Amino acid sequence: MSRAMRAAVTLAALVAVWQGVVWLTGVPRFILPGPAAVALALQRNAGLLAQHAATTLAEILLGLALGVALGFLSALALASFRLARRWLLPVLVVSQAIPVFALAPLLVLWLGYGLASKVAMATLIIYFPVTSALFDGLRRTETGWLDLARTMDARPAAVLWQVRLPAALPALASGVRVAAAVAPIGAVVGEWVGSSAGLGYLMLHANARMQVDLLFAALFVLGAFAVALYAGVDAALRRALPWLPDRLPSDEKD
Repeated sequence: MSRAMRAAVTLAALVAVWQGVVWLTGVPRFILPGPAAVALALQRNAGLLAQHAATTLAEILLGLALGVALGFLSALALASFRLARRWLLPVLVVSQAIPVFALAPLLVLWLGYGLASKVAMATLIIYFPVTSALFDGLRRTETGWLDLARTMDARPAAVLWQVRLPAALPALASGVRVAAAVAPIGAVVGEWVGSSAGLGYLMLHANARMQVDLLFAALFVLGAFAVALYAGVDAALRRALPWLPDRLPSDEKD
């Protein structure tokens, strides 16, 4: 079956399990609404969901762009300058010991309830995976290629841009895929802490008003964003790096 068909079958199975749990347990609608109730909430609140979804989507895309750009530049600096490795790398490692979610209230305090604090939160979550993946790829360049470049008397900048960076592109692609998967988390956490718009803001208000069907509808839209973003990034990377293997050896029989 095609990927789209497998995804449709998986989604249908999950919805069937969801409906089965609702029928078998008899759980009240204000705790776990059924798929039909959520679909009805999606239809009735389409305009409201679209309005808040546009805000969240802008936060996600801006955070993804800034996080990837900053991570790319930081990895290049770490690979190029020993001083950067001595001072910046320990800071990056220590920063991961601090839960990023704990910084959300500070970001809202410093940057306000608008778009900036949510973009900053998404950028912080995306930044480390991209930096770590690309820096690891730059460190693991084939020694034979580096020896050949030195034999040809290549300058360090030429070695970086023409040998090490192309060899590290698969690692960068992995980091960007991870970034695409976690980008919605930063935006929504920022909206939960303090915001005036966005799907996270709508989910909080729906939960406070016991509109659980609307909460699930917003969660469904957010999940669709995450899947679509990951699929789009993955497709773009496949086109940009066509020489990378697309399948595992165990998949050859499929």
